[in-house]
Amino acid sequence: MPLASHRTATQVPRLTNRPLRVAHLGKYYPPSPGGIEEHTRTLARGQAALGAEVRVLVVNHADDSGRDATFERFTRTHDREECDSPVRVTRVGRLANVAKLDVAPGLHGAFRRLVRWRPDVWHLHTPNVTMMLGVLACPAVRPLVVTHHSDIIRQRLLKHLIRPLEEAAYRRAARILPTSPTYAEGSDLLKRFADKVRPLPLGIDLTPFRDPSPAALAAEQDLKRKYGSPLWLCVGRMIYYKGLRVAVDALRSVPGRLLVIGTGPMEGELRALAAGLGVADRVAFHGHATSDQVVGAYRAATALWFPSIARSEGFGLVQVEAMASGCPVINTAIPGSGVPWVCRHEQEGLTVPPNDPGALAAAADRLLREPGLRGALSLDGRRRAAAEFDHGAMAERSLAIYGGVRA
Repeated sequence: MPLASHRTATQVPRLTNRPLRVAHLGKYYPPSPGGIEEHTRTLARGQAALGAEVRVLVVNHADDSGRDATFERFTRTHDREECDSPVRVTRVGRLANVAKLDVAPGLHGAFRRLVRWRPDVWHLHTPNVTMMLGVLACPAVRPLVVTHHSDIIRQRLLKHLIRPLEEAAYRRAARILPTSPTYAEGSDLLKRFADKVRPLPLGIDLTPFRDPSPAALAAEQDLKRKYGSPLWLCVGRMIYYKGLRVAVDALRSVPGRLLVIGTGPMEGELRALAAGLGVADRVAFHGHATSDQVVGAYRAATALWFPSIARSEGFGLVQVEAMASGCPVINTAIPGSGVPWVCRHEQEGLTVPPNDPGALAAAADRLLREPGLRGALSLDGRRRAAAEFDHGAMAERSLAIYGGVRA
């Protein structure tokens, strides 16, 4: 399946009397952690840099003190308006979060205000039950482009309840953008709308990883002094499909320390598992980290462990961050996912079967005992990140897709 086409910045779609207006409909927005959140910001900023006027509508993930309340069912948040450089961000408050649905009474009014702004393209990021309901309740949301980050996998009852909403939203969509060709090939939902599918790989601003700041370099040295080598790294939310239980189990069979950056509802379970397996003294739970600390961690690590276990993991943006930093990746061969497409086996990283701590440990051991392997993977990872996953190229490809929708 071909990737979305690429245009230069001089070919960005533009109306005769004003710039193109784009309205992104996301889940949450940074500093809320997560791949969808970071992608929404990166794409919005990249499009604005190319001359588009961009607004983003999301649910507010934080309480009044700024604390992340994403996983708290009955923590109330409030409306916020802010500017992220040239991007205007509206965070709608919520009353509760029930079965992945944010109960946000102000969402309908926010949609009406966006309609009055008259976007030329609406861009929905899914899975996202709250915004799908908003789209379906607002007939003026056209033309619609959808980035399909992943199928709903684990929540079987929820999946069947939501499927009619997904199909209705995707019928309205002019284009559907999976994040890799392989994910589209493995999705029953996307196969139903194959004529609308145009893969658009995710991209990031590679600069902080290729040219780290003094603070990132200092963080790298701090981690090396504190944890030594080898240092294995996991970055992401502590939720089931990240496979962090596999990482903790694999640590029993390899030397070194495991540094886990991120937060989430499974932290207590993972700490108990580490204690039960006798590796608690070799697992460091860092919690939230600044951008510089994350860059420093990639540079200090022997490898990024990315042991995800389900197609809920559609792409794995942290793989690109690691590759751009020169940090090899050990990922998993999730059937029908883009994860092993992003970082390919024995080209930029090593790929092992999902849910196999022994295989993960064996791959880590190869990096320690095979001369030159880590250096070769590091070099090729930098090259692939620059060639395929730069945020500027992603933004240009997206605007080219919009031009086809509006033509």
